[in-house]
Amino acid sequence: MNIFGIGLPEMAVIMVVALLVFGPKKLPEIGRSLGKAIRGFQDASQDFQNEFKKEAAQLESSLKTTAELEPKQIEKKEEV
Repeated sequence: MNIFGIGLPEMAVIMVVALLVFGPKKLPEIGRSLGKAIRGFQDASQDFQNEFKKEAAQLESSLKTTAELEPKQIEKKEEV
């Protein structure tokens, strides 16, 4: 198990140090706060991705419309 380059032994040492520093009563609260922060970051990231995809689709639609109209306008200019 290797998360962010940290193996299981290093993770255990970090947990023991956190337990000594914060105490057993504060660890669940800190865990919840960290979980909420990560969830908020994931939600913000998802919102950004959705907005980016929406804007990209609108831009693509606009380009398709322009690409369809361009040959027609060129044909009209050649006829005149």
